[in-house]
Amino acid sequence: MAPRRRRFGLYFRLQSENVRAEGVVAFLFHLHRHLPRRLIVVLDRLRVHRKAVRLLEARGVEWLQVEWLPPYAPDLNPAEQVWNHTKYADLANFIPQDVADLERAVGGSMADQRRRPSLLASYFHRAGLTW
Repeated sequence: MAPRRRRFGLYFRLQSENVRAEGVVAFLFHLHRHLPRRLIVVLDRLRVHRKAVRLLEARGVEWLQVEWLPPYAPDLNPAEQVWNHTKYADLANFIPQDVADLERAVGGSMADQRRRPSLLASYFHRAGLTW
């Protein structure tokens, strides 16, 4: 969410393999190239996220502030609502032909959500986050 303009955005990268800390770091650097300002990122306490933050701290990254969610708190994580919408609304009863078909459908769902700021705002509202 852009704090001054209160505008919501969704940035994502689909992975074909398990996410590793190095991939999280690469994504955050990619995001920072597109949003060249100080970023506040809210992360859950997944091991890969904790390791990624340690890697970023070791690099001396100053443009990133991390806020941690409490342990196992999916209701507080707006990203969980993105996945819920994808799984239970956009792709309900969807049967992909193959992995590529599934990847296209998930990417399409995410792209559609990205264009719907009121839907993204509802995820923050559902999590009880104010802006």
